[in-house]
Amino acid sequence: MKVLYYDCFSGISGDMNIGAMLDLGVDKDILLNNIGRLDIDDEFNIDIRREKRCGITGIRFDVVVTDKKVHHRNLEDIKEIIMSAKFNEFVEATSINIFRRVAEAESIVHDVPLEEVHFHEVGATDSIIDIVGAALCMDSIGVHKVLSSPLELGSGFIECAHGRLPVPAPATTEILKGVPVKSGSVEFEATTPTGAAIISEFADKYTDNIGFAVESIGYGVGKMEGKVPNLLRAMIGEMDPMDLETAVLLEFNIDDMNPELYDNAMEELFEAGASDVFFTPIIMKKTRPATKVSVLVHPKAESKVTDVIFTETTTLGIRRQNINKYALYRDERILRTRFGTVRLKQSYLHGRIIKTKPEYEDCKLLARANGVPIRMIYEDVERLIGDESKR
Repeated sequence: MKVLYYDCFSGISGDMNIGAMLDLGVDKDILLNNIGRLDIDDEFNIDIRREKRCGITGIRFDVVVTDKKVHHRNLEDIKEIIMSAKFNEFVEATSINIFRRVAEAESIVHDVPLEEVHFHEVGATDSIIDIVGAALCMDSIGVHKVLSSPLELGSGFIECAHGRLPVPAPATTEILKGVPVKSGSVEFEATTPTGAAIISEFADKYTDNIGFAVESIGYGVGKMEGKVPNLLRAMIGEMDPMDLETAVLLEFNIDDMNPELYDNAMEELFEAGASDVFFTPIIMKKTRPATKVSVLVHPKAESKVTDVIFTETTTLGIRRQNINKYALYRDERILRTRFGTVRLKQSYLHGRIIKTKPEYEDCKLLARANGVPIRMIYEDVERLIGDESKR
């Protein structure tokens, strides 16, 4: 399985990301030709050159804005620019998703409705190029999984349209909720809102342990100079899709709870971030029938899940243990059937798809919308998958 790892020891910005991708081997001419399809090509020039930071050489990707007019574009304006370029489905959807992440953060920070958010710097020409360029590069590089180190945020203050703000910028902090971060190693804004949105869109997991054989390395050069080199290091390598993951197993017994409430408790646990929940009939002291509840959860969601256990069940205590589990690499794709679109979950072993399963909720909705038994949806999906395998 081909893996991309972002080493964000000096943070991440949109221009640093594209520089690192070019240094990894993304075709410069193809990237520039695709960027030229955007209907704003009279607003900028692009300068690509090799530069050094603390003796390390990488690629500097610099968008030089030639149109000095300030464009206060909102999300719908930017969606129209992206969609009019007629990119493929991945590039179009990914670009819009990244902008949406920033828009949602700005909406919360400034307490305005999403449709009223004007992006200021983020909606400026260079950010459109950085975000669309990020989607184009990811589409070109073709990896199966993206990992990232915890993000360095930087320190100090920045000047922007809203005035003098602390580092990290409020939008950056909002975007990175739930993401491992650190600060203080760099004396400037290391991770920008654009960079935060890009890595949040792409990263499947944040870890300091890369766990794969490195095949190629690229460096994206940032604007600033400092004691820590202002570089984004990106590495590509191969790893076994059967990944050993760390998880937490939470268990408790209940014998005094109305079983009608079990379903709601399970739904609340999944909503809180549990990856699996199951109930096992047991016999407790004095041969009382009871239920053992087992909840598997990622460590970062443990606190929220624990709160749900105590509020939605009658238990007074929880048994906890750290476990390791093997997990196949999984991804998702869209299958178009004669009834509508269905999401397919695919699992890989040694780089080969070994399991494909349609999303039940999608099949249920299509069955109801078309007035047919759900088995017909499943049969159509299986037929299409079979036809694909014969090609």
